[in-house]
Amino acid sequence: MNKIADLIMVSLDSPDPRAHAEFYHQVLGWEITASEDEYAMISDGHTSIGFGLVEGYRPPAWPDTSGGKRYHLDFYVDDLDKAEASCVQAGAARPDFQPGGDRWRVLTDPAGQPFCVCLRPQD
Repeated sequence: MNKIADLIMVSLDSPDPRAHAEFYHQVLGWEITASEDEYAMISDGHTSIGFGLVEGYRPPAWPDTSGGKRYHLDFYVDDLDKAEASCVQAGAARPDFQPGGDRWRVLTDPAGQPFCVCLRPQD
């Protein structure tokens, strides 16, 4: 199949772009390449995640069956317990509702946006 494009960046709404970038810098180890009040970005040199200031930002509820999801990031990890603890230490929260069993954990970033740490498949 011929592709049309390459993903270079995901841009996320944020109540505090600098803090949002710092959190995901800690989670992913990516470099902070921009850090301003209105916009911040992290990158691994190939793909970037940008965080743009949105005044009056309100995070979605988790789980929220009545509202639309804004975005949801998933990250592979080798150890769920260790990854969860590290993310919480960096500023994440662990909601009570956890549908993933032993395969993944739902966390929320400091802005309240859900993301998952997922057990890396073993080949």
